[in-house]
Amino acid sequence: MKLILASHNPKKIAELRSLLAECLPEAEVLPPDAVGLTGEVEETGATFEENALLKARAVSQGRYIGVGDDSGLTVDALNGEPGVWSARFAARSGLAGEHDDAANNRLLLERLREVPDGARGAAFVCCIACVLPDGRSFTVRGEVRGSILRAYRGAGGFGYDPLFLYAPLGRSFAELTPAEKNAVSHRGVALRGFAARLARELAGGAPGD
Repeated sequence: MKLILASHNPKKIAELRSLLAECLPEAEVLPPDAVGLTGEVEETGATFEENALLKARAVSQGRYIGVGDDSGLTVDALNGEPGVWSARFAARSGLAGEHDDAANNRLLLERLREVPDGARGAAFVCCIACVLPDGRSFTVRGEVRGSILRAYRGAGGFGYDPLFLYAPLGRSFAELTPAEKNAVSHRGVALRGFAARLARELAGGAPGD
């Protein structure tokens, strides 16, 4: 079973591949360029679900099981920002190019500089979308709550991980081992739900079951 992941981000591909190997060991996970797809999908959706479906449809093309994910950080004190703009948070403000993790984190810290510790709640959100060759589609959402630190902690992970404190373990996402992060992360939750839903779809369940 071949699944095409709609991402050219090596770190994201590795993380998704690892989690899918755990959930769907029979799946062969391939990046878009493995089937000749090299372009980026324009993320024009207003929600994580809309963007994930745009990506999944782009790589499915009626021939493959297309899988897209859109994920990001929503911060309570910023009315849900950066949200779908998480990877382009600083770029949207004209402060950096796209997907600049360091610039995004600097902007986040600056925007929250005057926000007290008790009001720095946030959530990582991940939506996984799947489009099957016959046109059926579905989305699965995963979310994990935490809070935003005032300084970086840890050297692992990527994106906002060094600033996201996961209270049950008392560590930032960047301080967790890959196995620890996969067990609790928004992407881990979404992918485990996705694997179960895909198994039902492939067994003949109707969309929406």
